[in-house]
Amino acid sequence: MLTIPHLALTLIAYLVGSIPFSLLVARARGVDLRLAGSGNVGAANVWRTCGFGAFVAALSGDMLKGALPTLAAQMLNLPPLAVVTVGAAAMLGHTRSIFLRFRGGKAVATGGGALLAMAPLVALAGLATWGVTFGVTRISAVASLAAAAVCGVIAAVLLALEILPLEYALFVWGAVVAIVILHRSNIRRLRAGTENRFEKLF
Repeated sequence: MLTIPHLALTLIAYLVGSIPFSLLVARARGVDLRLAGSGNVGAANVWRTCGFGAFVAALSGDMLKGALPTLAAQMLNLPPLAVVTVGAAAMLGHTRSIFLRFRGGKAVATGGGALLAMAPLVALAGLATWGVTFGVTRISAVASLAAAAVCGVIAAVLLALEILPLEYALFVWGAVVAIVILHRSNIRRLRAGTENRFEKLF
């Protein structure tokens, strides 16, 4: 059953998710992400164009806008399905930002933040996978896709062990599908051998 707190928090999550932290961090350094690097308004492109320190700031903002509304939903004792819709609204805001004419990033960090609130074990497994894969390949898209795949598998295991609620597992699987779809241009470039690779990390 829909409630006023649920509806209000879902709207707030979308609006918070719409705040383009990565774009703002880059702009503060004189860079328009839409015209630089990969053209993506995400934290990885901030790293590519503005350096690691700016990346950490952008990543923190993008993760918090997924985590904080989701945590608020949990603190309000909303049911798991309502918590999931709040997290999904934050992701939607990031990918279809009202402040960017309904365009945006690929929701990896924002989805990771929401997942960190719902299922920390799954999120940490995904974060570790991203770090290791990126360290080996230096390709952000490969790291993101690998992290999404691992999160999907871990969610299935935890669901089977009755550690993770079904609603949260469905959120993970839905996020995996969304991330793959949002990375379809990267996948095409990977197949063609033309995907952007980080040559300099720090």
